[in-house]
Amino acid sequence: MSEILTDFNDRTVRYEQLLFDFKNLLKKNNLKFTIQREVILETLYNSDEHLTPESLHQLLKEKYPKLKTGIATIYRTLALLEESNVVTSLSFGAQGKKYELGAKEHHDHMICTQCGEITEFVDEQIEHRQHDITNKLGFKMADHSMQIYGICAKCQKNN
Repeated sequence: MSEILTDFNDRTVRYEQLLFDFKNLLKKNNLKFTIQREVILETLYNSDEHLTPESLHQLLKEKYPKLKTGIATIYRTLALLEESNVVTSLSFGAQGKKYELGAKEHHDHMICTQCGEITEFVDEQIEHRQHDITNKLGFKMADHSMQIYGICAKCQKNN
């Protein structure tokens, strides 16, 4: 699905395509398309944050106070979207997962182990090096993810 999204430059067209693909995904899994599921997708699409199911639930309650979206619906929808590679997640062990829409351009993450801040970055040297390594070892890379764990500058300053 993310391949389709990167072919479009216009954000509205990309969302319409994402929504169309999402409706087909639901149909394929014998699930109904509901306004609750749509606002979950739309909120993920419009967010620049990495959201936990709980923070997504809170965001939806604030943005759509009259719409009853249960936490179970959020968990099920996120699981379906992750299984279908529409969203990606970063695991925080006992603290759970944080999700982001997988349709963004590839990037890696630095994660602060003290405050949980996630910083996205792109480094072409790292990207080239990963391809060099996989080619040298005869490995055909389909995808990759890098997370660097440590302490962010703000937490270092506060200590």
